Amino acid sequence: MGAVLAAGALFSIGSGADGESSPGVGLPSSAESSLVAAAQENLPGTDASSALLVFSRGGDMTDAESARDRLTDSDVAAITDRAAELADLSLDGFVPPPSISDDGTAALVVVPLESLSDVGEQADRATELRGIANDGLPSGLGALLTGPEGFAVDVAAVFEGADVTLLLTTVIVVGVLLLVTYRSPWLWLVPLVVVGLADGLAGIVAARVGSLLGITLDASITGILSVLVFGAGTNYALLLIARYRDELRVVEDRRQAMAKALRGAGPAILASGSTVVLALLTLAFAQLDGNRALGIACAVGVVIAMIFALFVLPAALVLFGRGLFWPYIPKFGSQGSADRGVWHRLGILVSRKPVAVAIVGALVLGALALGVPQIRIGLAQTERFTAVPEAVVGQNILADAFSAGSGSPVVIISNNDTVDDVVDAATAVDGVVSATPGVTDGTITQVDVVLDAAAETPESFSAVTELRDAVHGIDGADALVGGLDAQTLDVTAAQTADQNLVIPLILILVFLVLVVLLRSLVAPLLLLATVVASFFASLGASWLLFRSVFDFPAVDTNVVLFSFLFLVALGVDYNIFLVTRAKEESIEHGTKVGMIRALSTTGGVITSAGILLAAVFAVLGVLPLITLTQIGIIVCIGVLLDTLLVRTVIVPSLAFITGEKFWWPGRPAHHHAHRLVGSSTDGSMPPR
Repeated sequence: MGAVLAAGALFSIGSGADGESSPGVGLPSSAESSLVAAAQENLPGTDASSALLVFSRGGDMTDAESARDRLTDSDVAAITDRAAELADLSLDGFVPPPSISDDGTAALVVVPLESLSDVGEQADRATELRGIANDGLPSGLGALLTGPEGFAVDVAAVFEGADVTLLLTTVIVVGVLLLVTYRSPWLWLVPLVVVGLADGLAGIVAARVGSLLGITLDASITGILSVLVFGAGTNYALLLIARYRDELRVVEDRRQAMAKALRGAGPAILASGSTVVLALLTLAFAQLDGNRALGIACAVGVVIAMIFALFVLPAALVLFGRGLFWPYIPKFGSQGSADRGVWHRLGILVSRKPVAVAIVGALVLGALALGVPQIRIGLAQTERFTAVPEAVVGQNILADAFSAGSGSPVVIISNNDTVDDVVDAATAVDGVVSATPGVTDGTITQVDVVLDAAAETPESFSAVTELRDAVHGIDGADALVGGLDAQTLDVTAAQTADQNLVIPLILILVFLVLVVLLRSLVAPLLLLATVVASFFASLGASWLLFRSVFDFPAVDTNVVLFSFLFLVALGVDYNIFLVTRAKEESIEHGTKVGMIRALSTTGGVITSAGILLAAVFAVLGVLPLITLTQIGIIVCIGVLLDTLLVRTVIVPSLAFITGEKFWWPGRPAHHHAHRLVGSSTDGSMPPR
């Protein structure tokens, strides 16, 4: 009751968030591109944004590769007229005349704009810009909005209503799978409502915690948070309900049965949730703000999911009594599944040839992991959408018709006295089309550098690296190189540093949690090895899908880290559920029979939980952003591998191979009882 009242109080307070926001960059202030952005704030006029309007004729306006006709004189006159009309929206009431490409197929109008932080105001202004630019144009001539303003609006549009779409899809998926799992007209509603309340509360608390820490939760983070709370919370609910149903068969009083179920399943849920929370909190040490925000928000969400699973759900289940399970009511004195069923038979089969099973399992994982060395990391700004938005098409037309880097020039900040030297050094770099001094405040000057390579390509990154080498060596210049390409390079470097720091931390923390839980060294090492192997297998399998089915050009920079985090932390959950039950059973029956009985009793619920979690993460694919789609697919495949292969056959086979040494250095408990009742050596049990 106390948990419900506390939750109600927090719901009434609300999140305190002003609204949705689109994902930001989140680079540390020490990054070179961040230093350039900070220096630009002191330059006159550089606190403004700009809209790039690309005019072209013919072809498909949604396809940048479509053939286009040369602009006519009347086209150029109409475009010039539109540029004059756009002056009313311009920052200083003036828009430069249009620039015509050398091949005459495109015109570019640059509209200086006041910077807006409100996404809704940006969207309204973009609609007005598009309307004015396309109004009264000759037939066949069209204008597309791109550049900083266009991309900001299109990315925000991707997340417009994203929380509602994700929530509805997730609820439908979870509801259907729970209904199939329980085959009861109302049992499925209890965990769904409890987890739904946990999700709503998690969003509020995470936003409040983020606000206290000065962290902004963008729409992509809140989407992942919702998916994680639903996935983890439902998993915990499935485990508790399965254990409660088992106890109802041997304990007549439902309250006593729930107490025993909590004593049995509670430690596994706590260990599982703690593993996920600790793994997520390793992101607090990351350089990128987005990584830190995701870690803190999702850690809060998992804590709330655990609280609801251990306090609110038990109360709800006990309140409704045994009839809640109708038509499959667990009657007092009825037989459980520990000594029968498909999972019991599978356990016996694996126990007979554990070495062969382990080898085959390793070969399957190894074969799937073969695609990992081929993975390309890094998506360009124009490659991050599953549905191609207007800004991407416009940027591609701009790159084809003008100097490819003209839409996103490199920015160099230099001391005034050395500007000429900086311009000369920049111009001498391969791939630089022009280097032009721009605005100055009397102390520093901005130099705009246009590259002949398209933005966010290997060629443009190479040019930026050479530019930095060239201008950093100029005495007294204190030159810094920024802009979109430099920013992308810095993000990649920061993401790599975060990955190199966080992944080892996650492995160490998960290993320590397993050691504390199992009082063993051998079992934690084996369990961790299987989860890491399934991660590489899922990564390799996903890359094959990305290239052959989805035609994704690369994996985004943060996908590997996030996928590793979720797969290792969540994947080890199923091993925890299985092995803690095996340890409990081995006290009476020994390791071999204990593992078979654990597989028998947890097989159904873990398989259901894994399929549900995989489906929930796959829901991320409803958003037209490749990053989230990739995370969803990798985690989906990895969870299915953990559920159907690793936990089902590989972990039991390793336990059978190592025997009582599986628990080393802990001493296996005495298990005379199973000998007295006469269990057979293959794990089958005598009738009771």
